[in-house]
Amino acid sequence: MPRRLFKRYMPDPTSIREHKSLRFFGRLLHDPNLWHLNRHSVSRAMGVGLFAALIPMPLQMLLAAALAIPLRGNLPIAVSLVWLTNPLTMPPVFFVTYMTGTWLLDVPPRTLPDEITVDWVSSQLATLWQPFLLGSLVCAVVLGLLGYCTTLLYWRWWVGRQWRRRQGRASRTHATSAHQQADAQHVEHHGRQQHEGDGCADLDIGDTKDAVAERVDHVQDRVGQRHGLPERRQ
Repeated sequence: MPRRLFKRYMPDPTSIREHKSLRFFGRLLHDPNLWHLNRHSVSRAMGVGLFAALIPMPLQMLLAAALAIPLRGNLPIAVSLVWLTNPLTMPPVFFVTYMTGTWLLDVPPRTLPDEITVDWVSSQLATLWQPFLLGSLVCAVVLGLLGYCTTLLYWRWWVGRQWRRRQGRASRTHATSAHQQADAQHVEHHGRQQHEGDGCADLDIGDTKDAVAERVDHVQDRVGQRHGLPERRQ
């Protein structure tokens, strides 16, 4: 199931190979390990992709690919995860990373004005970039490690559960077969006993018939002898 789940949402490998931002990797993209779906390649891709998604830089796909290639992570998954930070999600995500940086540096966060302008950003950049960059880096490392460990443990748990289910089905099948075999042996034994009982009954009846026949023959012989005696004189 994990393999089918990731394969369902994974982008087309051909589109990744032909992407204009990744073409300069050249023959490195033809490594088959970058396209396999297994526990380790997917876990590494999750860690790399989530890490690259929180790094505030342009062309995050390049960073994800540059990390996935030497680490042998699944390239399509790693590259696609950087789109978790898009124009809609960047403001809240990077606000959280900035607040994390101010907490780590123990500096008071800057309050946002009613209207954010380029001049305000330029004037505040000297005081914003340190907590923002540190918070982004720390959050990227934590989220990447969390994604890697969670995917690895989930994959292992799923495979173990499937294996236990197969063993349970095999045990139930074996128990059913043994029960059916025991029933067949019981029926065969009962039939043999009944057949032997019928044979004994036939033997008893046959013996009784023979005894009656012998008795009749004896009586007939006696009667014949009586008729064969000479008549008594008067």
